[in-house]
Amino acid sequence: MTAVIATLPCTRAEADAAALMDEPFPGFDPAPTLAAAEADDVWELRLYCDGQPSDDLLAAFRALAPSSGLAPMLSAVPDEDWVTLSQAGLEPVDIGRFHVHTGEWAGTSKPGQWPIRIDAGLAFGTGQHATTAGCIAVATGLAKQGTKRNVLDVGTGSGLLAFAARRLFPRARLTAADLDPIAARVAVANARLNGVPLGRGPGEITLMAAPGVEHPLIAGRAPYDLVFANILAGPLVALAPSVSAVVARGGHLILAGLLQPQAPKVIAAYRAQGLTLINRSPRREWPVLLFRKEAPANRRAALRGARRETAGRGWQIDSL
Repeated sequence: MTAVIATLPCTRAEADAAALMDEPFPGFDPAPTLAAAEADDVWELRLYCDGQPSDDLLAAFRALAPSSGLAPMLSAVPDEDWVTLSQAGLEPVDIGRFHVHTGEWAGTSKPGQWPIRIDAGLAFGTGQHATTAGCIAVATGLAKQGTKRNVLDVGTGSGLLAFAARRLFPRARLTAADLDPIAARVAVANARLNGVPLGRGPGEITLMAAPGVEHPLIAGRAPYDLVFANILAGPLVALAPSVSAVVARGGHLILAGLLQPQAPKVIAAYRAQGLTLINRSPRREWPVLLFRKEAPANRRAALRGARRETAGRGWQIDSL
């Protein structure tokens, strides 16, 4: 039987929404595999099928990317394991001192580089996207200015940013969370692939499934002198009160996952919480925002804000 791949252009928001679906194609047997890829700032969804997909399956696939307005493009591919195949096209990425690669395509790291293997599946964060690379670049710049002792990664996805932070700040206590339990499990698997110690001590990462900062452990570990949040513009705005509340006085907050037209609204949301924008990366489409906080952290306010945010529309997939 000939295997088939169907591809469809999509937006970043549509790709993220697809990644959050536990079962994107219920009732189809055998179940196809869904993946997403990004190249040259263009996203696409990929559907891997064991044989010619039915019209109903293609219609369900097309519904995941209504922005495209196109019919899926079909092509025959060799009969292989689909998860492996979906990872195989991700070329290694060099991000400063980091060499990020998949198990299928390791490439060659340069002398002095830190290799990180990310087999992400449907959890985003393979280093291919400009937002991930931008966050790592900003964190690398902060590492040159001094150490960080307590780091939080909100929406960790594959765990890549947390792994990079551990390399940059080897004695820090790191916490990484994602609202998607599947992503949290993927991050744990990736940590083991890279020999990253899981735990609660210095140099170890605590990985968990949790929306925003609404988890007693996350609030209890505050304040954080570095917080990452590489998600979407809508959740970034919704989470502004609670995320800002757990940043330590003098600490830094790195935000990404937003488009340039969305930046003013995101910046305004965090300035309203007393944070100061100190750097905005010049990336054409996907800016990375760096804030500093001068007021003290407020863990109680963070928990109150998180409960309000996650109870409403704060975690809907939207793009402002």
